[in-house]
Amino acid sequence: MDKKAKNILFKHFWKNGWISDDERSTSSEDFQYAQAHGLMFEPVSISHDECIQSILKLTQEIPYEQVIKAFLSSLSRRRLDWRSGLASYFIAKQLYQHHYSVALSGQSYDQNGNVMHQSFTCGICRDLKYGMIGHEKYQDADLNVLNFERIKWGGVRHGELLYTWFDLKQFSSEDIAEPNAEDILIFKNILNVIAQSKPDDYPSTLEKNLNDVIKSSKDERQILLEIMACIDLLKPQSYDRPSRGKNDWVFVEYWRGEDKYNQQVVDQLFGKYLNGH
Repeated sequence: MDKKAKNILFKHFWKNGWISDDERSTSSEDFQYAQAHGLMFEPVSISHDECIQSILKLTQEIPYEQVIKAFLSSLSRRRLDWRSGLASYFIAKQLYQHHYSVALSGQSYDQNGNVMHQSFTCGICRDLKYGMIGHEKYQDADLNVLNFERIKWGGVRHGELLYTWFDLKQFSSEDIAEPNAEDILIFKNILNVIAQSKPDDYPSTLEKNLNDVIKSSKDERQILLEIMACIDLLKPQSYDRPSRGKNDWVFVEYWRGEDKYNQQVVDQLFGKYLNGH
């Protein structure tokens, strides 16, 4: 990844926190440089049906082993964009060819109880395992913010149709390095920390406990947990569990320490690498 292009992308959105929309700016010269290196993009317009068709094609073209390799290789190299592809791939595998089917997803009311606003999603996408959010049409969508989020944190919009399409599209052109001994050791240490979780540990506790085994920020570790939950490595034994405090968990919300990790998923996805080291 070109460092200058990455810096241009990051400076557009972040300076000790999010830069407000009205203060974001990038010179034409810088944009063209980042665009030439595949890190910034012109706005895109694409329909739900086009997204579905493209995603299904991408999952056929991307080897299953490639997303596994990318996840492991991301651990020591801190390539969060490589890590993101694993979740997007597994989410995409739940999809099948279909047309947009309108379904009400929310509405707001005025003080008299009258409906002021309604939002819609694709009912077929919504009813999939992961409850994907799919709009009928994406008009002039900003791909740059999606790319910023996937590179900085490993993606924060897994389960959204547009992000799934964009993430896999970018992933398909990546040259993924082979996992090294450090990657395997980090992953084994992650599994060991999970295995030592106390029965009543919440995801937030696990996130803190991982601080010593992988070089990362809090936000990166949170997304790492979400990705591992998305592939059922962190699989709740029950979904009838209370939440605690305000949180942004999606896939890992109902995991508790007593669940440990899913050995079957570890063996199936990562056994080739773990058994060889």
